Amino acid sequence: MSAEAFTHLAYGATFGILLMSIVYTLVRYIYSKEIMYISYCAMQVFSLGYISAYSHLFALEPFVQEIFLLLATLSAVMFAITFHEGNLIPKIANFKELVINTLLLNVVILTAFYHYILFEYLPYTVVYAILFLSIVFNLRSGFKPTIVYVIGWSLLCILLFVFQLKQVYVEHGYIDIVLAAFAVEAVLFTISISYKYNLFKNQALDHQNMLFQQSKMAKSGEMIANITHQFRQPLNNLSYLLMNLKSRYENRTIDDAYFDKKIASAQEQLQFLSKTIDDFKEFYTPAKAKEPFSLTEAIRNSVAVIAPDLKSKGIVLEVVGSDEEITIFGKKNELSQVLLALISNASDALSGVSEPKIILRSHCNGSEAMIRLEDNGSGISSDTLGKIFDPYFTTKSQGSGIGLYLCKMIIEKSFGGKIEVESKVREGSAFTLSMALYHSARG
Repeated sequence: MSAEAFTHLAYGATFGILLMSIVYTLVRYIYSKEIMYISYCAMQVFSLGYISAYSHLFALEPFVQEIFLLLATLSAVMFAITFHEGNLIPKIANFKELVINTLLLNVVILTAFYHYILFEYLPYTVVYAILFLSIVFNLRSGFKPTIVYVIGWSLLCILLFVFQLKQVYVEHGYIDIVLAAFAVEAVLFTISISYKYNLFKNQALDHQNMLFQQSKMAKSGEMIANITHQFRQPLNNLSYLLMNLKSRYENRTIDDAYFDKKIASAQEQLQFLSKTIDDFKEFYTPAKAKEPFSLTEAIRNSVAVIAPDLKSKGIVLEVVGSDEEITIFGKKNELSQVLLALISNASDALSGVSEPKIILRSHCNGSEAMIRLEDNGSGISSDTLGKIFDPYFTTKSQGSGIGLYLCKMIIEKSFGGKIEVESKVREGSAFTLSMALYHSARG
């Protein structure tokens, strides 16, 4: 291959890298509307114009190259400022911090200057310098996407400096090193954005878990009332048992058989109280790692928590289960939370209904576990039906609008399933959950 053909190939590859970078960031901007993406896209557009003029492959006047360089530099400043994290100007509280920050600033200036000497393209040097500043003045803030970008460029600069690779590069008459800078920039930006996206994804998951716990806490008053109701009858029974034992003892009419019978009854009541505590404790405990669990047990936990409230409202809850044991894979208390939220919503929809009833069915359908919750309540209008899973959408005056949204997220993300709803005004609603069976999920 001739030198001219190789030069054309190198510039063609550079044009392709820049075009892919432009399209990538433009698409990102369309979906996210973040200034960071459109400013980077603009920087790469002007960089493409600059390298087109620089290559002399097109009939462009020299001043056009300078205009593109200026516009690319301004876009680079905007991108770096929107992409950086932390403070660009440190807060100095004493003389020691002044000395340290001055030394760090000198390191950044010298490193950035060497970066420019190596690659001779100001926009990328500006981005490198600003992001380097944001790192050295925020070292205590932890690992950030900007560090990925800066470390990548820094390692390349160190290698070129230690091994004097640029001198070797120039002596052998290789293609202009500025072309390598465009390729390196595109790779480092893509890696940094990928890391940033993963951080956002983890933060979103943490936020979802926080909402999940908050939705539980929002039900605390109702749950405490249920616990009180659950405890009252067993405590009354224990009180009667003690009174009977005391009366028999005082009258000297107690015998071993009677005593053993009353002790056994007392132990049954205590076991019921202990089990009630476990049910509510599991409901409030943050979910642990995924594991196989019984669908019937998850349903039982949910029903145990909300049954007293339904009974006090005169709502009949009919649970229809499958004869075979159904095992699914995930976090049991998350599913219990979903069921509790759906039952609670159904309970609210039954207000004013003459014979309120909720039916909870569970069965296997091929490789899926199915749960269907039906009520004979007021139903959901067609206008509302398409929005009920949207975050912060609610028709309740005291509602937060996150209950059904979390239900949908949990079923889709934690169980890889789906949730569907059918409803007719004045005829009731039905929610259907479908999740993979444990053996199917494990292959």
